[in-house]
Amino acid sequence: MSIYWKRLVVGLAFTLIVSVFAFVIGYTEEKGGIEGWEKGSVYNAYYDLTLKESLKGIVTDIITITPLPGMSPGVGLLVESPEYGSVSVHLGPRSFVDLNSIWNLKGAKVKVRGVWAEIANENVFMAYKVKSSNYALKLRRTRDGIPHWTMSPEELARERTPE
Repeated sequence: MSIYWKRLVVGLAFTLIVSVFAFVIGYTEEKGGIEGWEKGSVYNAYYDLTLKESLKGIVTDIITITPLPGMSPGVGLLVESPEYGSVSVHLGPRSFVDLNSIWNLKGAKVKVRGVWAEIANENVFMAYKVKSSNYALKLRRTRDGIPHWTMSPEELARERTPE
């Protein structure tokens, strides 16, 4: 094989490796982690279990949220409530909340259980459960408010097993 072809093959291999690496990095950044959403984080300190309430309304949008600077992106819902108007409902980090499972909530009538919090001068509703006529999403353990995204796979399996 001539030097030209060897250089061409090496160049193409290098380009392929760099492209795959860039794709993996881009996917990881897009999906995000749970930075700022961890157990014991400043964000989770806003979740006051003694203030549990429920909220009913219609989902008007599915939104990306970053509650505090430096946090990984999260997923939220905008819910139009007859009682409270337009409410930003925080679900959890984007790496945990499966967008494919909630895309059909837009326009759905929902009941959200959670707590009110003032985060970055905005009143938000931190959800522990979202329920519509054909869908339920549980995000935190009811008895103590521990986020499901901070649990081990074993703890999460136990939490999701019906009693």
